[in-house]
Amino acid sequence: MSNDKSRDAKSDAPIPQRNNSAEVVNSGSPLDYIYWIIAIALLVGAMFTNQYLPAYWAPANDLWVRVGVILACIVVALGLLYATHQGKSFVRLLKDSRIELRRVTWPTKQETVSTSWQVLVVVVIASLVLWCFDSVLGWAIKLIIG
Repeated sequence: MSNDKSRDAKSDAPIPQRNNSAEVVNSGSPLDYIYWIIAIALLVGAMFTNQYLPAYWAPANDLWVRVGVILACIVVALGLLYATHQGKSFVRLLKDSRIELRRVTWPTKQETVSTSWQVLVVVVIASLVLWCFDSVLGWAIKLIIG
């Protein structure tokens, strides 16, 4: 395996690179604020749909109609959020994170099991030491108080 960070740890395939790691962040357009307001209103509406919609719209008495309305509100809100500059930046972050995860050299099963046992032993030893301190301090306090 190669230690080259521009190659996949498993398949040694090249990983796409971005040369400009520090990009200028654009604040977005005024339309982004409108999208955010509408998306937040849709998400708040989705929260209250189950409780209040059946009183105002007769078909909403059916559970599946309410589930459909809630899902539609959530999907439209996520679509509007994706249309904003922040939404596109978040999707870019997810793609970059996926690329970074391919660069990680994950431990083998043997290394994971060995490390887990080491952690378990240290935790048991630390808990026994703390129990001993607690017992000694409890005995000393009981001796002082009477």
